[in-house]
Amino acid sequence: MTTTPPGFEFEQPILDIENQLRILEKNDSRTESEHEQVRNLRRKWTETTRETYSNLTPWQIVQVARHKDRPYTKDYLNLAFDEFIELHGDKFFGDDRAMLTGFAKLGRHKVMVVGHQKGRTYRERAACHFGCAHPEGYRKSMSKMKLAEKYKLPVICFIDTPGAYPGVGAEERGQAQVIAESMFLMSQLETPVICVVIGEGGSGGALGIGVGNRIAMLQYSYYSVISPEGCAGILWKSHQYASKAADALRFTSSHLSKLGVIDDVIEEPLGGAHRDHHQMASRLKSYLTKSLDQLVKLSPESLVNDRYEKFRKMGTYLELMADGSTETRGASVDS
Repeated sequence: MTTTPPGFEFEQPILDIENQLRILEKNDSRTESEHEQVRNLRRKWTETTRETYSNLTPWQIVQVARHKDRPYTKDYLNLAFDEFIELHGDKFFGDDRAMLTGFAKLGRHKVMVVGHQKGRTYRERAACHFGCAHPEGYRKSMSKMKLAEKYKLPVICFIDTPGAYPGVGAEERGQAQVIAESMFLMSQLETPVICVVIGEGGSGGALGIGVGNRIAMLQYSYYSVISPEGCAGILWKSHQYASKAADALRFTSSHLSKLGVIDDVIEEPLGGAHRDHHQMASRLKSYLTKSLDQLVKLSPESLVNDRYEKFRKMGTYLELMADGSTETRGASVDS
């Protein structure tokens, strides 16, 4: 019997139906009544899954974004791209496996891909620092972005990290500085840049490869200045309040779309991307191809100006008028 992973209690009714289906479908000599039972269970699975996933809380969305079976950057490279040639090293300190970079081909477009990689097994996750990149990871991504600009290749960034690596060694090698440098570089690249949050989008670690002409999120991903646990630790001195922090942070794709922080939300297959890697990869490929077709037509100057204007418009602020009154400017969202 399949049981829910920690934090996924809300999926138990779905898994119960899947277990019943699995038992019935193993029987090759089913009676007509059993065939009818299978059909009814499939309909029930669809209805239950749709209802469950249409009412997820922000904290439950975080759990889905962290699901152990969710597709990572390397999965999308295998499923959505025609070719990929990995490029290693930052020519300064070493090769950070938490940051994957290389040449790729997407349909008729040749591109440079930069993305966080978490690893599937525990050994891979440990080698990738669980998707938390060191300074050398961001230096690697910057050097590859410059290479893409030189050869007029669009840059595609896949964001999936709880945050940049917070260790002493990373700080000693200039973690904060290199993230700022990466954001500055991306703001000036004279080539199309598309950024997609495919899972977790945590803090400066996400922003380090998050300045683009198009910014999209998968439906059940999150993009935030801090993780819910980190926020809860600061405000309430305990990670037990992570769900409360998730509600307050307003970091889901629906929230950020209304706020104007992102441009598009890419719908996930029913039950989340972890249930159908191929369908999710197909939807992502379609979005990337459509966006590239639009962006490659723009001049280098237009691309840079587009990026500048996009980030200048984010947020809500009060502007003091000449008569002493104030006006609300920028994006807005219902409270």
